[in-house]
Parts: sequence; C-alpha cells; structure tokens
Amino acid sequence: MDREIFERYVTQHGALLRDIRESAHQLHDSVNQHYDGVHPYGYHLDMVADAVFEHGHLVCAAEADILPLVFGAYYHDSIEDARLTYNDVRKCAARLMDDGQAYMAAEIVYALTNEKGRTRAERAGERYYQGIRQTPYAPFVKLADRLANITYSCSHSNDANRHMRQVYRGELPHFLAAIAPADTADQRFALPEPMVAAIHALITD
Repeated sequence: MDREIFERYVTQHGALLRDIRESAHQLHDSVNQHYDGVHPYGYHLDMVADAVFEHGHLVCAAEADILPLVFGAYYHDSIEDARLTYNDVRKCAARLMDDGQAYMAAEIVYALTNEKGRTRAERAGERYYQGIRQTPYAPFVKLADRLANITYSCSHSNDANRHMRQVYRGELPHFLAAIAPADTADQRFALPEPMVAAIHALITD
C-alpha cells in the first residue's frame, strides 16, 4: 500500500484509533499489569503500535485491514495477560469495526497468544509459530512486538533487561525463521526488511 494512503487513513480515523488505544490501556490497567515493573503496560502497547504505524503500509493489502491491524497491535496480549477470551476480543473489536474486520482482529490476537507451558520454549513452540505463520498480519505484529521488546531491553540496563538482551540475541535466528511466511507472495504475511534490519542492528550492537 502506498504510504500516503495508509497515513491518510490513519489521520481520517484518528478518533477511532485513539479509542482502540485507550480501551487497550484501560484493560491492562484493570489487571494491574506493568512493563519492566515500572511502566503501565500501555507503554509497551504504544511501542508495538508505533512500529505498526511506521511500517504498516509495507504489509497492508487494503484500507479495511488497517483497523484490525492496529487493534491487533494494541490487544495482542489481551488473552494471554488480561484475562480476555477469544470471544471477548471479538466482541471488543466488533464495537469498533464491522464483523469481517473484527474477525481479522481477533484472529491476530489469538495467533499471538502463547500456548500453555512451564517454560518459554513450551509456551512458544511449533504450534504457536504455525498459528502465526497461517494468520494474516500476525507475523508482522509479532515482529513489531519483538522489535519493541528488543528496543526497550537494549536501552535499559537493569539485570532483567541485560538478561533479555541475551535471550533475544540467542533466539533471533530461530525466531525469524519461525515467523517467516510460507507464502511470500501475500504481502499480509510479510516481514518488512527495515524492521528486521533494525532488530539486527540493536541485538548485535
């Protein structure tokens, strides 16, 4: 999609996008979730959404997909961390967009929800990544999520962030391969090169 078209849509629907952002912030506040123990969780959601606003034109196939894509960014942790069900997410989305868009939005969120597991590897196993690869826009939102986490961990120096830098560095080859689309002709599954390059630059610094 042409960047100008994408940005014009975002501007024209700014009030609705702000409603999506505010509702996601309130949801995570309601379960007292924080990011790095110091920030409201909305801090992280905004970082993910910022990456979507910056690079979304590289993956969007239609203007109608922009709302579900942004919703997916803001709500990507809502099932995993904020006690919503898939149906809850779909109902939330349906209040803000049409049924087809709400379905797309809920599918993105569901695809990015970790599996049950005792370890990080169990929670993000092959079934999890397969779901991401098979869901339009899920690889892109997952990449935006990882870019946000890496950007933060590389700009803060407490023990937890130093540890996560090493985790992300070790995971990077497998992570990129695991979310890489089988259908490279469908732009909705694309992993924008500027985002991948930014991750490499941060993690190898």
